[in-house]
Amino acid sequence: MRFLQPAKMTIPGGKFVRQIRIAAISGMAALLPVLAAAADTYITAERLLDVRAGKYLEKPAILVRDGKIVDVKTQAQLPAPADAKRIDLAGLTLLPGLIDMHVHMDSDPTYGGYTYLQFTDRFWSMIMVPQARRTLDAGFTTVRNLGASDWNDVGLRQAIEAGKVIGPRVVTAGYSFGSTGGHCDRTYLPPSFKASNPYSFDSPDEARKSVRAVRKYGAQVIKICATGGVFSRNTEPGQQQVSLAEMKTIVEEARMQGLQVAAHAHGTSGIKDAIRAGVNTIEHASLIDDEGIALAKQHGAWLSMDIYNGTYTALEGKKNGVLEENLKKDRDITDLQRENFRKAVAAGAKMVFGTDAGIYPHGDNAKQFAVMVKYGMTPLQAIQAATLNASQALARDDVGIVEKGRYADLVGVKGDPLKDVTVLETVAAVVKGGEVIPPAR
Repeated sequence: MRFLQPAKMTIPGGKFVRQIRIAAISGMAALLPVLAAAADTYITAERLLDVRAGKYLEKPAILVRDGKIVDVKTQAQLPAPADAKRIDLAGLTLLPGLIDMHVHMDSDPTYGGYTYLQFTDRFWSMIMVPQARRTLDAGFTTVRNLGASDWNDVGLRQAIEAGKVIGPRVVTAGYSFGSTGGHCDRTYLPPSFKASNPYSFDSPDEARKSVRAVRKYGAQVIKICATGGVFSRNTEPGQQQVSLAEMKTIVEEARMQGLQVAAHAHGTSGIKDAIRAGVNTIEHASLIDDEGIALAKQHGAWLSMDIYNGTYTALEGKKNGVLEENLKKDRDITDLQRENFRKAVAAGAKMVFGTDAGIYPHGDNAKQFAVMVKYGMTPLQAIQAATLNASQALARDDVGIVEKGRYADLVGVKGDPLKDVTVLETVAAVVKGGEVIPPAR
C-alpha cells in the first residue's frame, strides 16, 4: 500500500472540495471528501457609504464568505456567483454597522435613585437580553460596555458569541473601578450595608492588582473613574479622584496585558492627567479646556462625549426616580459639555461616538447623531465617529468599515444620511456577519 498527496477536485459551480487520497491499491486511488466550502452570500442595495472617502458607491455588490467580506464592487463589476445566497436591500442606503463606544447594558434608566433596590441582583442580568436586541435592531452591531455589575456584560458577550442570545458584538470591561468612595464605588447605601466595589483602590499597587483581577474574569478593556460623576452620591463631576501616579500604573499594567484603558473624566484636571497617563479614550470630557484639547491632540487620545443623554434626563429623570442632587448636576454640566464638544470638534480633536446608553433607553443610541451635528460636526464626521474612528479607537480591523476582511456588518436606511443624519434613527435593515437580523418588535 502506498499513500499519495492531498489533491483538489473541481465540482459543478466552480467550488473546490478538498480530497485526501487515502490509499492506492494496484494503482487505483480511493477519494474521501473532507471539507466543502460554504456557500457565499451576495448583498446588493441602492448605494453604499464609503466612510473613508465620504462618498457613495452606487449599486454596490458585497460578497460575503463565513461572515466576512470577500469583495466590494459595483454590481456590474461583481456579478453574483451562481450558487450564492442573495440579499437584496433594494432602495436602501448601506453603511457599516454602527459602533457605540460607551454603553451599560445592565442599566435601565426607568429605575433611578433608590428605585433599583426593589429588584434582586439577577434582574439586571435578565434585562440585558432584550436591551441588547434593541441595540442591535437600532443598527449598532458593536458596542463597548464600560462597566457592569456581577460580570453581567461578560456573560452577555459569551451568550451572544455562543449563539444563545441575539445581540451586537460586545467589548467588555466587567467592573469599572476607581478610588474608595469615588464615582465607581457603591455610593448610595449607608455603612451598615457594607456595600462597596470590590475593585476600588487607594494606591498604585492596589490599582495594578485591580487591573489584573478584572482582566482575569473577562475584561477586554479597563474602565476607571478618574473624577466624580453625575449619577453617584457625594461626588462632584469636577473632582479628581485618581492620582496621576495611579493612572500611569493602570495604563502600564493594562498595556502589558494587551488592554486599552477608558477613563470616566468630567473634571478638567482629571481629564488632563488621564491623557498624560496615556489613557486611550476619555469618557464624557465635559469640562475639558483648551489645554486639555491640545493634550488630547498631542497624545492621540480619543474623546467620547455623550452629548445626547442630558436631553432625556431633563425630560424623564424626575419621573424615573433620579434624585434632585443628581438632576442638578446633570443640568449644570449638560450645556457646558456640549459647548466643549463644539470646541473640540473645531480644534480637530479625535472623536468617537459614545452615548452612555443606560442613562437613556437602549435602542435610542442614534438620537445622538443629530446633537453631534447641531454642535459642530458634519453628518459625515458624526457617522465616522461611530464607524471608522471607533474601529481605530478599538484597535480593531474587523469592524467599522465595509471592506475586504472585515465582518459583513451593515445597516440599511431609507434616505441620505449625509444630508439628514436623523434617518439613522429609523433603521430598515440590519446585517450582522452576513446574516439579516429580523427585528424583534
